Amino acid sequence: MAQTTLQVFTRKVAEAMAGFDLWLSPTLGTLPPKLGTMTSTEEEPWRGNKVAADLVAFPLVTANVTGNPAMSVPLTWTAEDLPVGSHFMARFGREDVLFRLAAQLEQARPWADRRPVVSA
Repeated sequence: MAQTTLQVFTRKVAEAMAGFDLWLSPTLGTLPPKLGTMTSTEEEPWRGNKVAADLVAFPLVTANVTGNPAMSVPLTWTAEDLPVGSHFMARFGREDVLFRLAAQLEQARPWADRRPVVSA
C-alpha cells in the first residue's frame, strides 16, 4: 500500500512539472538553527522533531521520494555569514539541466571559497 501511494505521488509530481524545467524553493523552511536547538530535554522530549518539521517543509523530501534530480546551492548568506540554500528540482532524468544551471549560478554568485565562521 505504501509503495503504491509513493508511486501515485511520483506520477502526480511528474504531471505537475510537465512543461517546466525546474522547481525552485528554499532548501530549508527556516534559517539554520543554532547548535543545541534540536537537543531534546526531559521537559521537551520531542523538541528535535518539532524543529526538524519546520526545516523540511519544502521539496527535499519530494526529490528523495520521486527520484527527481535536485540540488541545493548557497546563493545568499545571513548577517552571521551562514549560507542560505536555494533548492532546485528538475524533471526526472534531467540532471543535465541542473548541471548547466549550477555552472551558470556558480559563475554569477561564486560560493566555493566562502566559509561560515564556526564556533561551538
